[in-house]
Amino acid sequence: MQTALNPASPALPEAWPEMPCTITLAVDVPDIQIRKRKHLEVCLHEPVEFTRLTTGFERYRLRYRALPELALQEVNLSTEFLGKPLRAPFLIGAMTGGEEHGGHVNRALALAAERLGVGMMLGSQRVMLERPQARISFQVREVAPSTLLIGNLGLVQLNKGYGLEHLEQAVELVGADAMALHINPLQEALQVGGDTDFGGLLNKLLDLLPQLPFPVILKEVGHGIGREIARELAHLPFAALDVAGAGGTSWARVEEFVHHGRILHPELVEIGIPTAQALVECRAALPHKPLIASGGIRTGSDAAKALALGAQMVAMARPLLEPALKGPEAVVEWLEDFLTELRVALFAIGARTPAEALGRVERI
Repeated sequence: MQTALNPASPALPEAWPEMPCTITLAVDVPDIQIRKRKHLEVCLHEPVEFTRLTTGFERYRLRYRALPELALQEVNLSTEFLGKPLRAPFLIGAMTGGEEHGGHVNRALALAAERLGVGMMLGSQRVMLERPQARISFQVREVAPSTLLIGNLGLVQLNKGYGLEHLEQAVELVGADAMALHINPLQEALQVGGDTDFGGLLNKLLDLLPQLPFPVILKEVGHGIGREIARELAHLPFAALDVAGAGGTSWARVEEFVHHGRILHPELVEIGIPTAQALVECRAALPHKPLIASGGIRTGSDAAKALALGAQMVAMARPLLEPALKGPEAVVEWLEDFLTELRVALFAIGARTPAEALGRVERI
């Protein structure tokens, strides 16, 4: 199978200290680190997914091909993204970092990514730039030497004094291959003390991007990017766009649970553009730009639909959180099943490669 473990990669540990699914908060942890830990707790135990909006993938079906004219073993998931070869068009999505349990999760995810030859995006690194003691939770390169590793900072930080040197430092400190800048106005608006000045960021990106010596991905966090924003971004020299649509984890819901213990604004936390819709709109607006589909992708069949609708990569985060707390073997097992389903789905539509899936889908 294409997802078999890579014998050249570091061996997974024989025993992994399984972490508790209930995470105890320490009284001496700084506020930003407490918030990071509460994010994990809420994502594990609260209903943080959209309740009314879906991803929209249920409105599409893969175009079945009764005579695929290939063998299942000929389906090759290998691809290249941001100049690095991958054994599947998959990224472990941005999740956590900045405190002890986040470091445990990141290390397990990185070990699994290395073994399976997929990419990994770190959680927001702002905490490690502002609190050097938090850097260790993001240090995964030693266990994932060949993995496509993507750093992560909030785009709004460009309005809070961040600039070229901060982005370069975030990449250098973790040995990342690229940087993701996340866009999250709704999440920030519902976060107590959130950063909500998103004005003038397009001009700052236009000035900053040509100066950076590494690829930059622009991404939402799970409420979607639509055609209007895609068109505004079209003239910018970024490497890829993660549409991060609605239908999976609502980070607006996460923030309400973190700060209030309940949902105070049920209408606000359901705002978003469904992932399938965001993908179709961004593909039309940016026909030649690599797209990442994330937001509620839960199965290999979802991933195949995303590829058929124009994505080059798919990403997923929250479903891997609980396996990561158990250890890298649990993550590998989960992902092997996901990638096996993706391979069979491609076989069923007669696609030898992820790129050949394009267009092999129909609206119901």
